[in-house]
Amino acid sequence: MAGRFLSLFKSIARIVPEIKVPERKVRFNEKLFWTALVLIIYLIMTEIPLYGIKTTQLGELAALRIIFASSRGTLMELGIGPIVTAGLILQLLVGSSMIDCDMSRPEDRSLFTTASKVFSIVLTGVQASAYIIGGMYNAPGESLPGTISIIIFLQLLAAGLIVLMLDELVQKGWGFGSGISLFIMGGVAQGIFWQCFSPTIAIGEPRSYGIFIALAQVLSVGEPVTVLLLRGQNPSILGLMVTVAAFLIIMYMEGVKLELPLSYAGYKGFRSRYPIKLLYVSNLPVIFASALFANVYFFSQIFWNMSGQPPPGTNFWLDLMGQFEWIGEVGQESLTPVGGLVYYVISPRSFTGVMGDPFKALVYLGILVAFCVVFSLTWLEVGGLDPSTVAKQLVGAGMQIPGYRRSGRAVESILKRYIPTVTILGGIVVALIAGVSDFFGVFGSGMGILLSVGIIYQYYEILMRERAAEMYPAFRKVFGG
Repeated sequence: MAGRFLSLFKSIARIVPEIKVPERKVRFNEKLFWTALVLIIYLIMTEIPLYGIKTTQLGELAALRIIFASSRGTLMELGIGPIVTAGLILQLLVGSSMIDCDMSRPEDRSLFTTASKVFSIVLTGVQASAYIIGGMYNAPGESLPGTISIIIFLQLLAAGLIVLMLDELVQKGWGFGSGISLFIMGGVAQGIFWQCFSPTIAIGEPRSYGIFIALAQVLSVGEPVTVLLLRGQNPSILGLMVTVAAFLIIMYMEGVKLELPLSYAGYKGFRSRYPIKLLYVSNLPVIFASALFANVYFFSQIFWNMSGQPPPGTNFWLDLMGQFEWIGEVGQESLTPVGGLVYYVISPRSFTGVMGDPFKALVYLGILVAFCVVFSLTWLEVGGLDPSTVAKQLVGAGMQIPGYRRSGRAVESILKRYIPTVTILGGIVVALIAGVSDFFGVFGSGMGILLSVGIIYQYYEILMRERAAEMYPAFRKVFGG
């Protein structure tokens, strides 16, 4: 039976909008069509500005926005943030047994999905309200009229509902994979494409922002290519080279693993292997760390705005959490962290920035590595990846390690030699890749490259499996279809 908490959502399930599971087999080309349509709608929403505000008035979350697939000042301002946050909260509650939910039961799974959707809608409203009340859309010394505030709130709420439905459309079987992964990958690809081919004029330069357009301009006038090696916050040749290197390194790291030999107790002579990947908990630690940094930025900016935007030295707690300044020409100001904790959880994002304040870069990298290790070990327990749980699963499947007796304690003792160490190393590796690559101005951010490589690999497997099942229907049983 569903837990008491989930039972509260039985009556709400009737009024929550829902995408129905297809009653027929959706063909490969049709799934491809719906997946592409969902991605196109998302990309269009990232280009439609919110009515009633000026995008130049907004602060910049820089690379931290990548985990929420958000685009500042547009309908995708909140991105997938409410959906991801709601899902993480509920999964942590279920994983810690604070909520009774048996995911093997269809009723519990249905109520869990409904609860996730309700939480997502509520969090969309809460975040939209916080953005407005906290002054996220105000220019220096200005305030939003009440009517404009309501219009902005309704736009963000409607966009949040559309994103929720698009994600559910893909997950219910009309498309491939999940909408969340699709949006993240689309956002990263869009960012990389813009940094490569944007024709707009770069800040502080007479050349275009896109590195390839700028390179063509430099070659056409006979300037040395070295002028594009470092370009501050603008895309540079160094950033392009690091982007390619980051892709290759991450793809290599994805394949690094330790394989423990296994044998089936009921089938003598039948051997198998249990892979323990270096990235054992995948990219989750750096996602959680980046989400935490984004919330520090978000709330510190809200508190600073609500306190009247005081200068440094006025309020001790604001100085500790974060201080901001409006930097730039009149009408083009950008809200920039200048002190406090928030200053040290934002990556310099360029080699020039690192050289300008190496202490900040080292502190940021140290904080990122520390939190990634903590979140790696935390998810090990919450996500059911700890040695004890894995040992029970292996023994329950009739497997054992050759040379050891078939018992959970024996298998667990072997797994304890590797899993905790690999988990810590994996957390350090993903943190260093994400942090150091950002220091050299990697395109799409280090976090974005980490996520996109994993998502592309997942989609490759899904597409190959679906295509094989389409061409050879007999394979469908093997794939579980």
